Amino acid sequence: MEKRWVQIQNDHHEKVDLLSANLKIDPSLSKVLINRGIDNPEKASAFFTPSLGSLHDPFLMMDMDKAVDRIINAIRSNEKILIYGDYDVDGTTAVTLVFSFLKELTNEIEYYIPDRHSEGYGISNKGVGYAATNNFSLIIALDCGIKSIDKVDYATSFNIDFIICDHHNPGDSIPNAIAVLDPKRIDCSYPFKELSGCGIGFKLAQALSIKLNLPETSYLKFLDLAMVSIAADMVSITDENRILAWHGLHKLNDSPSSGLLSLIKVSGRPLPYSISDVVFQLAPRINAAGRMGHAKMAVKMLLCECDVEGLNHSESINSSNQERKASDQEITLEALAQLKLDHQNDFKKTSVVFKSTWHKGVIGIVASRLTETYFRPTIVFTESNGVLTGSARSVPEFDLYEALISCQDTLIQFGGHKFAAGLTLEKENLELFKNKFEEIVASRIKAEQLIPEIKIDDQLSLNQINLKFWKILSRMAPFGPDNMAPIFSNSSAQIIGKPQLLGDKHLKFWISENGSPLFECIAFGQYDDAKILESNNFSIAFSIEEKVWKEKKSLQLNIKAIKSNEDFPS
Repeated sequence: MEKRWVQIQNDHHEKVDLLSANLKIDPSLSKVLINRGIDNPEKASAFFTPSLGSLHDPFLMMDMDKAVDRIINAIRSNEKILIYGDYDVDGTTAVTLVFSFLKELTNEIEYYIPDRHSEGYGISNKGVGYAATNNFSLIIALDCGIKSIDKVDYATSFNIDFIICDHHNPGDSIPNAIAVLDPKRIDCSYPFKELSGCGIGFKLAQALSIKLNLPETSYLKFLDLAMVSIAADMVSITDENRILAWHGLHKLNDSPSSGLLSLIKVSGRPLPYSISDVVFQLAPRINAAGRMGHAKMAVKMLLCECDVEGLNHSESINSSNQERKASDQEITLEALAQLKLDHQNDFKKTSVVFKSTWHKGVIGIVASRLTETYFRPTIVFTESNGVLTGSARSVPEFDLYEALISCQDTLIQFGGHKFAAGLTLEKENLELFKNKFEEIVASRIKAEQLIPEIKIDDQLSLNQINLKFWKILSRMAPFGPDNMAPIFSNSSAQIIGKPQLLGDKHLKFWISENGSPLFECIAFGQYDDAKILESNNFSIAFSIEEKVWKEKKSLQLNIKAIKSNEDFPS
């Protein structure tokens, strides 16, 4: 697929020079920092070594004082508390964190995860009914609930109070709960809006610790769980999320919780982990529990303190993940075949597919794969409980949630955020929705948003890359949304030897430039570009990675794109 190469415009020459002189770093690294808003030594110091002392006061969040007071009263009155959470990684880590924290303060506590297939996303009547039947008087909802106005009212009819801890966009009204913790509330002045659902749970534990004069370790011991949620939910790794992710990653690598350690063992990828390892090794396995079975298995695993029990649960979840892989591959092929049969497909700005028998637990993954293939807003529907359930994914810079708002008259319900959402509709309204969604997206999306973009931080000579350069660059991690791994370009390197084909679509080759060291390069999915490389007149866009092979470390270039200098002069 064609890609747009966009050089980040950086005209702050004086700032680059001052930062380079103060930090004693390569100017290209200074440009990377400035591209991320780090434009003075003080900001750089905070960026390179995030401080837990810089976490915001949790009581700045709207309703936090009410939530804390209600929970303390429940504990002191021996009320039964139900911790209710979503079935994905963010929800299950949030439930694990808050349940574990409160378990130290009361025995009158349980957790509840809705069944993806029979109950669907968010607060369910069945969940409220369970609370009523079992005499719970307080429900703490995590990573869901911001739109559950009727479910909160239903709970009130049983004299059950709700505390909602969510990070999704609210609707026009806020549920009538005792407390609604959501930084995205219009009336909430909390300084950071992009916490994960588990991050909201972390702030709740922090606030309770402050109010009850508990040691900081009572909530900081859950940093690894918060980090896993940040990585899996793809929230912005800036501000508080960067602090939590940085310290959480250190905790995972130094002293992971027993449950996460058991999952690491079955994954086959040993520590140390990067954020990328968490995304590709841990998150899919945790998610697989709720996709293929019931997410309570993930919580059981995360709560484990016994190594044997933890490994048993982890192996079961790993088996679910293998099943998930087979299912999503099969459905992806079927979905792609559907799109190819649509004669108008090449002219559309959206992809919408449906089959009644597709597994509800994997349609989100399939939507992501279709988005990668066609690079346009995508929705995959299946049938569940008599209605169509869909999972939607967007492309960067296009607001999917706003598009769904404009289609809401065709929907039963929907929820989510800019880049991902879930929705349900009546089967007979599918064609009506498809047409309206296509119309809305086509009228709003820009042509350039339908072409993958590579943002390049700076042009870089291979002679600039050395161990000092890498050491500083690696301190900019953890990488993720709003702090992506820096990408550089080079248009004068020469290939040494011939590119090697890896598998059926990847390339490995070696390059050098004006006497520089030889650098190994890996180009995933770019086997068609071998001829461009052989011309020795090419440009590459790349990130820099550390490769470990047989305990030996070396720097490797991960090639993001290749283009001919003749066709696309730099």
